[in-house]
Amino acid sequence: MNTVLVGAQWGDEGKGKVIDFLTEEADVVVRFQGGSNAGHTVVVGDRKYVLHLVPSGILHEGKHCVIGNGVVMDPFDLMKELDQVKSWGVEFKGRFHVSERAHMVMQWHRAIDKAEEAVRAEGAKIGTTGRGIGPAYAAKVGRYGLRVGDILKSDFLDIVRMQVEEANRALAALGAHKLDPDEMVRLYTPVVSALMPYVTDTIQYLHEELDAGKSVLFEGAQATMLDIDFGTYPFVTSSNPTAGGACTGSGVSPRAVDRVIGVLKLYTTRVGEGPFPTELFGEDGEKLRKRGGEYGATTGRPRRCGWFDAVVARYAQRVNGVDYWAMTKLDVLDECPVVKICTGYRRRDGFVYQTFPADLKALSECEPVYEEMPGWMCETSHMTNYDALPENAKAYIARILELIGGKLGVLSVGPARETTLRVGI
Repeated sequence: MNTVLVGAQWGDEGKGKVIDFLTEEADVVVRFQGGSNAGHTVVVGDRKYVLHLVPSGILHEGKHCVIGNGVVMDPFDLMKELDQVKSWGVEFKGRFHVSERAHMVMQWHRAIDKAEEAVRAEGAKIGTTGRGIGPAYAAKVGRYGLRVGDILKSDFLDIVRMQVEEANRALAALGAHKLDPDEMVRLYTPVVSALMPYVTDTIQYLHEELDAGKSVLFEGAQATMLDIDFGTYPFVTSSNPTAGGACTGSGVSPRAVDRVIGVLKLYTTRVGEGPFPTELFGEDGEKLRKRGGEYGATTGRPRRCGWFDAVVARYAQRVNGVDYWAMTKLDVLDECPVVKICTGYRRRDGFVYQTFPADLKALSECEPVYEEMPGWMCETSHMTNYDALPENAKAYIARILELIGGKLGVLSVGPARETTLRVGI
């Protein structure tokens, strides 16, 4: 069975753990969009592994991993991450592939990213990580980007020099420091030999695997509400983390996809700027942050925390066509005497939105409409069977499913592999 797995909120839902869990049944894991601005965390025993570009399936012996054409890949980030994977004792020779069509994030993209954010007025800042993702996608769409396959060309370093000189004009216009073309050529010289063994026609490779009856798991980064088309624009990423992006980011037909699994945290978080209707301020938000360890895997930034938003989840179900939900971090709510679910947004004139509005100004004039349910006030992190959960916890999950649609497939009650409960898949 071929599966697309997507985040259904603003990211950080626990996709890395769920992917690690589902990889047991997959032969190939494909990362189909985004860049190193996303971090997937996997906990095995007492060890924590954080991956940014390499699919989480790399930790499973014999599984093949692909960075698809929809990804923008920083060569230095990838080289550093591969060295890290080797240091963990993981052998991946012959089972790691990078699409020759994937675009590269270059050093000048990072410089432009930071310079553009610096000149944005307060209130207009995107909250970018400064890792060059946006400018790399802009170069791709503008048709002047560099693709992984370009490192195989004899004039690759000449292209680097030319692009640095072009980027310096943009940096000068932004009042930022220019880059040294000679230094950039020196920096990128070892990239050719380091990455050459992994460059692959991944479209051909994936179709050969599919024709052989192999099972493919498509892994997205970020999440639905950060999608360039469907998220809280302009406070979004520069790609399509939604289910449709799995096909355009890998070269696989929609007909090959058997199911879509959406990952939901059983409360809501967000990093950086942008609207967040159920955000909690003060002590309540801080309690969720501390108990949930809500700090970015990539940046370390504290995440904004709030109650579960069924409007967002229902919207994500429709956009992605979610068949099954993987719900995470139930245990974080174990000490809450009351849990709340946002079921709509009430405008000042009394109108209640049942779906997520595209107009962020309209959203800013709304307040969340909550349902309250009793908490369960006992630890769930040791439980290995869904039926053993407290009745109030099961009622909370059941109400969420009633509001958003789809079926429960996986439930996580802690960070480790063994705290993942298989329910409906």
